Amino acid sequence: MRVSAKSDYALRALIEITQRWVGNDPSVVSAEELSRQQGIPHGFLQGILADLRRAGVLTSQRGQSGGWKLAVDPNEISVADVMRAVDGPIVSISGVRPESVDYNERAVVLQRVWIAARASLRDVLEHTTLTDLAKGKLPAGVERRSKDEDAWQARVPGS
Repeated sequence: MRVSAKSDYALRALIEITQRWVGNDPSVVSAEELSRQQGIPHGFLQGILADLRRAGVLTSQRGQSGGWKLAVDPNEISVADVMRAVDGPIVSISGVRPESVDYNERAVVLQRVWIAARASLRDVLEHTTLTDLAKGKLPAGVERRSKDEDAWQARVPGS
């Protein structure tokens, strides 16, 4: 799985916005401030914020004191929701969802691998919310996986 810059930037911007929500700060955050705080190219961020608005994650306020804020409770928004909003399906094979891939009888077992991989990703990405990220406290199962030393080891072909 590759995490796109779009998903990474979206989540980083949303952490900034969610920290205000968690801190009971109702103010909006400008794209310029989000860009500066997270080192995200401003033009790229504008498109991402628009995607998140279309997905119902954010609302925008125009004007001199305009900016962005959450449209819903961050406990209701998972990492997977954000990734889908900016990049589409979590797992796709050449642009096709795994359940729709058509293989011949010798390769059909590969479809089950893609389905299992998607289920594993969902187990982490759908159970981690924006509130979790903003508070820096991951769900127990995700935290346990992140502390596994083997998870931190890079794999290269042939090893």
